Amino acid sequence: MTSGTPPVGVVLAAGQGTRMKSDKPKVIHPVCGLAMVEWVVRVLAEAGLERIVVVVGHGADSVRERLAGYPVEFVEQTERKGTGHAVMCAAPLLQGHDGVTVVSAGDTPLLMADTVRTLLEACRSGAGAALSTAFLEEPGSYGRIIRDAGGAFEAIVEAKDCTSAQLLTKEWNPALYAFDNKLLLESLPKLTTSNAQGEYYLTDVLGLVRAGGHRVDALPAKDAEQFIGVNDRWQLSEAGAAMRRRILRRHAESGVTIIDPDSTTIGPDVSIGVDTLVHPNTIIEGKTSIGKGCELGPNTWIKDSQLGDGVRAYMSHIERAEMGDNSRCGPFANMRPGARLAEKVKIGNFVEIKNASLGSETSVSHLTYIGDAEVGQRTNIGAGTITCNYDGFAKHKTSIGSDSFVGSNSTLVAPVTLGDESFVAAGSVVTQDVPDGAMAIGRGRQENKEGWFTRWRSQKQKANQ
Repeated sequence: MTSGTPPVGVVLAAGQGTRMKSDKPKVIHPVCGLAMVEWVVRVLAEAGLERIVVVVGHGADSVRERLAGYPVEFVEQTERKGTGHAVMCAAPLLQGHDGVTVVSAGDTPLLMADTVRTLLEACRSGAGAALSTAFLEEPGSYGRIIRDAGGAFEAIVEAKDCTSAQLLTKEWNPALYAFDNKLLLESLPKLTTSNAQGEYYLTDVLGLVRAGGHRVDALPAKDAEQFIGVNDRWQLSEAGAAMRRRILRRHAESGVTIIDPDSTTIGPDVSIGVDTLVHPNTIIEGKTSIGKGCELGPNTWIKDSQLGDGVRAYMSHIERAEMGDNSRCGPFANMRPGARLAEKVKIGNFVEIKNASLGSETSVSHLTYIGDAEVGQRTNIGAGTITCNYDGFAKHKTSIGSDSFVGSNSTLVAPVTLGDESFVAAGSVVTQDVPDGAMAIGRGRQENKEGWFTRWRSQKQKANQ
């Protein structure tokens, strides 16, 4: 075998998964933000596989779409004739490969790269094939690992084909294999359907390799949890819980404090700096980066956003937004796509920011909507301020300069520009540009009617008689 040839992977993702009771193929159901098959492809790539073939069938287009961003090849299994037949469908793409081929199920999202590397090393050290095994008190419908008196691998017997004695075996087959590719291709045409299922079993290849005088290594995995298979919605939840804890533990070991792991979700592509504190009921998803010394939550959702150092976000939604160092938002703030905060910006309760940039030390503390806007530094936006950015046909921009003050309950009708050091009186409707250093008053003049309440009270008393 040519040890220097990069290994190839085959991912079996053609099954329907009827117990999921879904219109979608089983392998695209998500676990912690990624489809199950995405997790498998990522792990194989992490283990060093430079070429991966995905066998699709039911919902093939959906699987292709889900893996569109990955450097994988596809082959379709149009008939469901077993795992051996699935690999037969991939065989034309394996021709000419002089090295190891790894075969994995597409519904094992917890699979670990080290386990794959162990099988690769076994094949590179002379084994014709290698497989992972695990132990369960009740292996149920899983295939059993049969060993000889000396403990060497003999065969895998599917549960439906087992004798009563073989069913007592606790060592089972998680369906992760590595083969000398030449031996794999030589064995596939020899498979038959002489079994209880009437299918081509990939496991029979192991027996053929062994019968040809080659060593087959059955290697117990250190962590059996990684082989949790997902066949129904409850198992999907269990896999998600296990993956969440794995991700949370990685962040905790890197210096992040997580108050309540059971109510916290962090996605696989999230980075968090040291000394950040994550409160309960916090969800962080997508390609999100968070600096050091931050405090997040409780009850906060963050997705595809970038937060600097020392950021405080609580009881808020933040999506495709940026928050500079030492800025804060919440409670009940909604940072929508395109919100960009410089350092030391304050976003308070019931404030919505959308497609707007706010300069350093600017404050928007209460009950405000800022959309399609640009705000300078050290500007104060009073409670109840609204940027009217949509005229029914198009969005328009509001520009507010630095060191400015917008009084409470003001309406800024875009397109409009407020200069530096400008001042808007409370309750104003601003429809014209405000020059630097000027004050705008756009409201009706107040009129006091003397004695009005006495007359009103008298009229009310008469009406109630």
